[in-house]
Amino acid sequence: MFKTMTAAAALALALGAQTAQAVEPAEVLDTYVKIAEATYADSLATAKVLQQKVDALIAAPTEDNLAAAKVAWKAARVPYQQSEVYRFGNGIVDDWEGKVNAWPLDEGLIDYVDGALYGADVGENPFADANVIANPKVEVAGKTIDASKITPALLSEQLHEVDGIEANVATGYHAIEFLLWGQDLNGTGPGAGARPATDFDPANCTGGHCDRRAEYLKAATDLLVSDLEYMAAAWKDGGEGRTALLAEGPGQGLRTIVMGMGSLAYGELGGERMKLGLMLHDPEEEHDCFSDNTVYSHYYDAKGIRNVYSGTYTRADGKVLVGPSLHQLVVEKAPALAAEMDAKLEATEEAMATLVSTSEDGEAYDQMIGMGNVAGNAKVQAAVDALVAQTKTLEKVVAALDIPPAAFEGSDSLDAPETVGN
Repeated sequence: MFKTMTAAAALALALGAQTAQAVEPAEVLDTYVKIAEATYADSLATAKVLQQKVDALIAAPTEDNLAAAKVAWKAARVPYQQSEVYRFGNGIVDDWEGKVNAWPLDEGLIDYVDGALYGADVGENPFADANVIANPKVEVAGKTIDASKITPALLSEQLHEVDGIEANVATGYHAIEFLLWGQDLNGTGPGAGARPATDFDPANCTGGHCDRRAEYLKAATDLLVSDLEYMAAAWKDGGEGRTALLAEGPGQGLRTIVMGMGSLAYGELGGERMKLGLMLHDPEEEHDCFSDNTVYSHYYDAKGIRNVYSGTYTRADGKVLVGPSLHQLVVEKAPALAAEMDAKLEATEEAMATLVSTSEDGEAYDQMIGMGNVAGNAKVQAAVDALVAQTKTLEKVVAALDIPPAAFEGSDSLDAPETVGN
């Protein structure tokens, strides 16, 4: 099964050490902000490694250097995905998240795409085939954008969500992912994107405009690092995110914790990222769709939920952070409910681990959700079911701890499936 010994040992340590010790809600909030600080610090550190590998790729556009940048991108996703539980309650995070993890994206805004697969009809998004890399001046729908020099400011201030369209993603992990891998042209068949390193080599250029493609990749990566620097600082002692959460007081602070847990598990991960793509059998609804890294993103999203509940986080360097937890509060108030919640979180992790092991055995997530793949569909559905079940138990936790009501984010794919695709 997919699970590091360090992570398993950390969880056992946390749950074992906590059961006999009474805690106060304020102590739980203190653990929560410290896990946030550590998770965003790790996200920043791994993004800086990615930045170094991107710089090396641009300096020497070889297949080995491209492969190293891809490895660094995947490593950077591990801590970041564990941070997503801090959305849906922490306004500073939710307002910022679209800069770094927005998806799905109309990649034709950024670079060349396969016309036959992508389609000539751009529908309601006139920028869907703007191809900024190929066009120093973009003129669409009466709007002119000077893209002669590709900079972080151009990406963040003029291109990202241009024309108010969320699919115009110009920044963040997924823009970088597309640049490193290129389109996945395999549909629900095997294989990820296969961009060649020569796409970044002006001396042996494939794809055209290799100097501008390298310029875009560098600008997007540098911007990711600066955006993560902002959020890492926000959760340090005295930072904006930390101060705002602690100022809420114990009751509202606990509400923020469960809001993040329930909304990520149910509406976002279980619904928008998993059930919707499964219903449509659509690889375009896959979260890390260019790299076929989706199973890991889903796994670590679920792991992040368990981190804040159990008061434990295993850092990128293997060190373990453990503190007073929501789990302890539930044990004190309703021991049987605590056991139920632990079991539901474990079931979710097991279901996510099954997706990872299936992918590592050669069947990627986009294949699992493919039409007619009965076994693959069932594995994804099992993970969705586990997320839904843990959310229902979390609702009992909210009631047992007398936390102010928290309406978790929903998804039509779960709440009104009959409307999906209509």
